[in-house]
Amino acid sequence: MKASNAASIGQVHEASLNNRKLAIKIQYPGVAESIKSDLKIVKPIAFRLLSMNEKELDKYIKEVESKLLEETDYELELQRSQHISAQCASINNLQFTTYYPEYSTKKVLCMDWLEGLHMDEFLKTNPSQEIKNMIGQAMWDFYDLQVHELKAVHADPHPGNFIMRTDGTLGVIDFGCVKEIPDDFYFNYFALLVPEIMRDMNIIRNIMLQQQIISNQDSDNVKIKITDAFIRMTNLLRRPFDYEVFDFGNNSYINEIYEMGEEVSKMKELKESKEGRGSQHALYINRTYFGLYSILNQLGAQVNTGIRNWKQLLIQYHLEQTPVKTN
Repeated sequence: MKASNAASIGQVHEASLNNRKLAIKIQYPGVAESIKSDLKIVKPIAFRLLSMNEKELDKYIKEVESKLLEETDYELELQRSQHISAQCASINNLQFTTYYPEYSTKKVLCMDWLEGLHMDEFLKTNPSQEIKNMIGQAMWDFYDLQVHELKAVHADPHPGNFIMRTDGTLGVIDFGCVKEIPDDFYFNYFALLVPEIMRDMNIIRNIMLQQQIISNQDSDNVKIKITDAFIRMTNLLRRPFDYEVFDFGNNSYINEIYEMGEEVSKMKELKESKEGRGSQHALYINRTYFGLYSILNQLGAQVNTGIRNWKQLLIQYHLEQTPVKTN
């Protein structure tokens, strides 16, 4: 067995068994204890920097802590890896590894080695637009199915967690960070992708209250300013869903997102607020979509992103006000 790649909280080793090439992820000692200790140090610093009351800050800290600690539990990662892989196995051009529970423990994860390249090396092969589109479509379909059918999503989309091949296939190799999506959050957050819902200001205000973006204690002026920024940001982020095919290689779109983020971060109404703005569940969902958009931009992929059959479920929930069956 030999060391190969460094993972975020462990080392990946290359090994072989019965002529099979394996990847064995071994966790560094003391990682969980270090995470708890580091967060105890970060919390008072964040409290001072953000001027947020302790109760509001706590919900975000606990969300981050729970996800980081979950990443240290390789038995949980094994369970999630096998479940999501099985549910997404039918997606075109998407491939998963085979896991070996009999050789895995809470600190060791054993799987088949997936051959291929990480994105930087893959792009050096000068792939055709067709191949880039195939990989981008597989990645988009992977996230679409997780979010809208499984309500649990691989929440760490960065190039190191994917393997790309010159035949247009995409491999997924790390399920350490998975965000489970509560129903009440799902039906409000993702409703903002539906044009028919976004045309109804009453629904938007109700969603903003439910998502803790505005509160009943806000002045009318603060509500107006935050609502305006929220609608502009939401329309920007949902833009890919307005097209049958969206070109993520268009750098101007990604630049717009960064510029809007900068504008929002400087808003007086947000900086002077003592309340946390936004549900804690949005932390990892926002991270997921920003990461997904960024990878597809770097890849230069043109992707079929049009809204699919989950749209009707959200319309039924908000506009028709009829009961919706959930998993």
